[in-house]
Amino acid sequence: MTVLLPRPYWYLRHGQTDWNRAGLSQGRTDVPLNETGIEQAVEAGRLIEQAVRAQGHGSITRIVCSPLDRAHRTASIVRDELAAHGLPLLPLSVDDDLAEVCFGEQEGQPIGQWYDSWIAEQYTPPGAEPFTVLKSRAARALNRATAQDGLPLVVAHGALFRALRAVMALPANVRLPNAIPLSAVHHAQAGWSLSELS
Repeated sequence: MTVLLPRPYWYLRHGQTDWNRAGLSQGRTDVPLNETGIEQAVEAGRLIEQAVRAQGHGSITRIVCSPLDRAHRTASIVRDELAAHGLPLLPLSVDDDLAEVCFGEQEGQPIGQWYDSWIAEQYTPPGAEPFTVLKSRAARALNRATAQDGLPLVVAHGALFRALRAVMALPANVRLPNAIPLSAVHHAQAGWSLSELS
């Protein structure tokens, strides 16, 4: 059984890409941020900076991101935005297990009805990574990110966060908007809760 360490973290999906805007499955295809995505990453940095200043959510101590360009650039922009507002320049590391799922032959295609069956672990597109494998990989990466002292900001992808939601015993098939920071906290009795930083 895949289990997460009950430690808090912040999560940020990368900013928008042209494929996001067109409703296409990206997966491992390394699609860059578009201008909207860059603006979203800057705004995410501002939201995180305001949350840190308010001390309502604790202060992040490091950023861990996917190796794909859209996530790495989002993470870099957020880090620079925090530093531009007088916060420390946070260490930024890459974890390959935070890469988006491989969608196989569906990459570059519109997201279709197969997606729900994939989340339900009833169907995997040819050449794609099964959802159950993604859950294990995502959990390993998150456990590495939270094992150290301090609060990490994890910058990665939408399908990967669906896998994390499943591991957190939350409804999995929920769309995560681009570049909206989330705070994830585990409560001993109630389990995991998510809140948007806005």
